[in-house]
Amino acid sequence: MVIPGGIDPHTHLQLPFMGTVAIDDFYGGTRAALAGGTTMIIDFVIGQKGTLPLDSWRQWRDWADPNVCCDYGLSVAITSWSPQIAEQMAELTKPEYGINSFKFFLAYKDAFMVNDGEFYEGLKQCAKIGALGRVHAEAGHVIAIKQKDLLSKGVTGPEGHTQSRPEELEAEATNRACVIAAQANCPLYVVHVMSKNAARAIAYHRQKGHVVFGEPIAAGLVLDGSGYYDPDWTKAAALVMSPPLSRDPSTPAALMDLLACGQLHLTGTDNCTFTCAQKRLGVEDFTKIPNGVNGIEDRMSLIWDRGVGTGKLDPMRFVAVTSTAAAKIFNCYPQKGRITRGSDADVVIWDPSRTRVISASTHHQATDYNVYEGMTVRGVAETTICKGKIVWENGQLNVEKGSGSFVPLKPFNSFVFGANAMKEQAMQPTCVPRELPIDNVPHPGNSGVEPINVDAPSGANFARRGQQPAGGASSITFD
Repeated sequence: MVIPGGIDPHTHLQLPFMGTVAIDDFYGGTRAALAGGTTMIIDFVIGQKGTLPLDSWRQWRDWADPNVCCDYGLSVAITSWSPQIAEQMAELTKPEYGINSFKFFLAYKDAFMVNDGEFYEGLKQCAKIGALGRVHAEAGHVIAIKQKDLLSKGVTGPEGHTQSRPEELEAEATNRACVIAAQANCPLYVVHVMSKNAARAIAYHRQKGHVVFGEPIAAGLVLDGSGYYDPDWTKAAALVMSPPLSRDPSTPAALMDLLACGQLHLTGTDNCTFTCAQKRLGVEDFTKIPNGVNGIEDRMSLIWDRGVGTGKLDPMRFVAVTSTAAAKIFNCYPQKGRITRGSDADVVIWDPSRTRVISASTHHQATDYNVYEGMTVRGVAETTICKGKIVWENGQLNVEKGSGSFVPLKPFNSFVFGANAMKEQAMQPTCVPRELPIDNVPHPGNSGVEPINVDAPSGANFARRGQQPAGGASSITFD
């Protein structure tokens, strides 16, 4: 089969995080992507709190431009809020910066997390400047308390990670994010949907007419969370990511069903890799295990095997969820995500029947562990063509550092914002014109009316107007 090159809309290459730096940099990560049939990535610019978005954007460009082997776009995380940040968000949507989405974390308290008020302000700004809001949906405050409770009870291993982040917290935060986005009239993209109820929350809000996109990732579509209880600490720690893998073994198949029927929309990887040695930073405290798994090289094969190979996806839907939907949502279609005259020559020759065994010993990523180790998958990129050049063929890479380009992503994408203007009109506040009532009733303090005295004898316990009652007369007006 000849298909458009894959687009991974969710990667973290070279990310400084949790006291270390993700081991797959922009060179190694994009090499691995090409070997798996992905020809474009969208990486996240994530500065620490107090860092201005423009400064972080420049840092990511400095890291990426000399090293990428395929084209890439950027999405910028907003980790704090101020008028200056709002101004810089607007600046970043200009053509020279090429940003049309901003991410907000509802997790990682004291690191990346914003509160609900900041999230709402950020989404209102996104709506104003034509940028898609993206959200990591978890209940960060609750997680922080649960982490402390678990550690105090002696739970220090990777099993503590999943116990501190029950699925209900992801579902609650997903629903909350959708509600807040609807109030801000901002299209929303929920990254790494990991549980059934989070997916159901997205479906519920879409049925109400809200623009919400859901992104399951390769790990959540293939693995479950039973591995967190593996007696081998290294194997369990390798799976630590947030939100964690679902402990319900039926979740991966259920998420694939929702992807097949269109309730979920595209697939990413959340690729953020750390070596076994880096993961051991949390050997005595699960909250210090760097969060992240691999997937940038294996996503296409995994989705084909578990989606098309099971009869849930047809090949056209496979292309949609691995490439075309991302191109449309991030406004680079038909430049990307399609094979047609005028589009970039990002093409994959895909062998649907060939199999391969996934292993850290043969993959092209820098990490020394693969969470899909030993899996046999059907569906392999036989040849990858990036911008007209054969970069992967016969199991060999032929790439050059810096041969990829930054792809500016334009705001006010009609695929995302097409109904926004009408929604804005429908959401205008209602003001009821009324004649103000004329108050002819005198009030205590300005009319001579005696105040109520609840302790007065019977017959004198109301403020009254007119004459004092005499002999039980009933013609008295009481206020």
